Amino acid sequence: MEPMISIRNVTKRFSAVIALDNVSLDISAGQLHAIVGENGAGKSTLMKILSGVITTYEGEVRLRHQSVRFHSTRDAESAGVSIIHQELNLVDELSAAANIFLGRELRTPRGLLDNRGMESAASKLLDELECEVHPWQKAGSLRVGDQQLVEIAKALSHHTEILIMDEPTSALTEAEVRRLYRVIERLHARGVTI
Repeated sequence: MEPMISIRNVTKRFSAVIALDNVSLDISAGQLHAIVGENGAGKSTLMKILSGVITTYEGEVRLRHQSVRFHSTRDAESAGVSIIHQELNLVDELSAAANIFLGRELRTPRGLLDNRGMESAASKLLDELECEVHPWQKAGSLRVGDQQLVEIAKALSHHTEILIMDEPTSALTEAEVRRLYRVIERLHARGVTI
């Protein structure tokens, strides 16, 4: 079976520090992988390369059998790759729905914001993720576990095929970790590569 993601001889240097040294890895579609290692081992660096956060490196990344070099996270998202960073990337003063569609707001035929459409779509995504947050609740008022699920809903709204999570359980309670594992299992069953 051909890998969905193929990383070949990837090296990343930050001045004199080598964060990744000749890393190679294959990941098949629909697989669930965990990359483990000590602090400073390069795990986050590798994830940032795969998601277009880091754009300069040596080596090759292939996605669906084609060589890719993302120039931004938008490039990666367009290719079906999303990342949820350890430091969540939500705008506290915006609602959950507004955060999910930030930069890709739904519009009415007249060009106005389609708030109902965004609320409805956000509600469906959040329900699927066992997140009992109202779509118009401000992100800054949410618990960390719910904020993380809003981030996952945002990724799913991009029709993500590959979901990268950087230390997703580090700030969660035990109950939130169990819920996250259930969400991961459902996404995995749907064929999302994680």
